[in-house]
Amino acid sequence: MTIDCADPYALAGFWVEALEGTLGADDNPGDEMAVVESAGASLLFIRVPEGKSVKNRIHLDLQPQDRGRDEEVERLVALGATVLEDHRRPDGKGWVTLSDPEGNELCVERSRAEKAATGDA
Repeated sequence: MTIDCADPYALAGFWVEALEGTLGADDNPGDEMAVVESAGASLLFIRVPEGKSVKNRIHLDLQPQDRGRDEEVERLVALGATVLEDHRRPDGKGWVTLSDPEGNELCVERSRAEKAATGDA
């Protein structure tokens, strides 16, 4: 997946932490592109001159594996994400829509364990 952005290295740094992945060995600040590898995805960040202007037509949904949805939202916000819409429901179901540091949308859904606890696995 390729993501247009203003600062490939900085945005890749956010996603390295978000996906608990690795940054390409030859990626450096100021580069025109950067790569993030993780168990579930390979993301290529490419510098473009224009900024983001509308909602993404495609986005990542993250399902935490070793923590709950709410813990994952807190972790990503601490890394620089912003909560855009909170779709969590009182019964524990739902998701949260965030934006990464450059405004690209992503969602955090419930973990498998959380889904199993409500019979939604």
